[in-house]
Amino acid sequence: MATRGNPHIEFAGDYNLASIAIHSHNNTGRPGIDFNKTGVDIKDMVVEFNLYESIFQGSMTGDMVIADSTNLIGSLPIQGTERLSFVLSTPGMPGINCSEFSGHPMHIYKLTDKKQASDGIQTYVLHFCSREFLRNLRTKVSKSYSGRIDEMVNSILGDKELTDTRKEFFYEKTQNQDKLVMTNKRPFDAIGMLCKRALSERSGAPGYYFYETSKGFHFRSWESMCVNNVGEKRDPVQTFRYMPMNIVDENIEDKISHDYTSVEEYSFANTFHDVAANTAMGTYGHRIITHNIFNKSYNISDFNYHRDFSKTEHTEPNTAIVNTPVDFDDKSVSEYPESRITVQATTQYAHNEDTGSFGVDVAQDGVLEGQRDGQVNQIIAGTRLQMRIKGQTSLQVGDVIKFDLISVENKTE
Repeated sequence: MATRGNPHIEFAGDYNLASIAIHSHNNTGRPGIDFNKTGVDIKDMVVEFNLYESIFQGSMTGDMVIADSTNLIGSLPIQGTERLSFVLSTPGMPGINCSEFSGHPMHIYKLTDKKQASDGIQTYVLHFCSREFLRNLRTKVSKSYSGRIDEMVNSILGDKELTDTRKEFFYEKTQNQDKLVMTNKRPFDAIGMLCKRALSERSGAPGYYFYETSKGFHFRSWESMCVNNVGEKRDPVQTFRYMPMNIVDENIEDKISHDYTSVEEYSFANTFHDVAANTAMGTYGHRIITHNIFNKSYNISDFNYHRDFSKTEHTEPNTAIVNTPVDFDDKSVSEYPESRITVQATTQYAHNEDTGSFGVDVAQDGVLEGQRDGQVNQIIAGTRLQMRIKGQTSLQVGDVIKFDLISVENKTE
């Protein structure tokens, strides 16, 4: 249930949602529907409302389940070109402003699962996305760029012929500069290519991510999510704790704060202990053979998980897997570079610059690609926690959180 206009939290999970309105592409509707510049308020029709953010997703998306007794989809009508405006907030916390006039409304692009729930009521799911999601599908990048990688991303996002975003851009400066020619690439695909080339200005480490949150667009390295700009470990923005139902904390002074930090349920969708998968993916050992087309030479670079672990920052400094022998030959998992072999072409002077694929010394291409690929594998195939908590609009993708799990051996703490 939403509390309308109440600035104070009454219970964990409380939220303010004054309205959800659909705006036709031409601000008109069929006769009989009350439509004006404020749109059609569908607040009383919404059964379920979801927003999705991910560091692997270039834009925000969402969906909502509608129980319609007024034939809204026919009388508006909904054609997939409508805007969706709303302002959602947890009382006392920063909110999500997708209003029509002061924020950035979302755009409806699909209707699914239409059903007749009962006499006079039909249900369906409306899917929506940010404006840039659709701009990415409608435009292509065919242009040359030069300079720092982060400046190229900023140029693509702000280009009125391309993404044309009006949202805030949060970025981490890159160390490397380059000259690139994009040909018929979707803007987000072009930025994805730049993510693979970007090197952090602070540490020189590879591995950038481009994603959207309710606050704007982000272009940053994985390291920047773990440490701040001077290399200090980031403090968690929120600590969560799972407490079984049969254990009661008798020292609760603030029930609301306690409920906001409580985890209703959790599961580990993946762990870093799948040695077979990580070995095959090259997470531990990876040989990269680079072929320099310009001088017709090749170079062999071996990625070693344990050797290179300290070259990048982590939320915890000593969280590498144990470096112990795994076979009779006394080698660790990192000492088998032929677990995965990659051959890739590189060259110098492609754009009159004596640099390789990363805009630095071409001899570093294999080394950097091994580090980047190893980091991606650790994130994708590493430990992933899924948990259900009370909603709060102050959290966003890229934040550091802490999860305290009571040991099964100690049921009294």
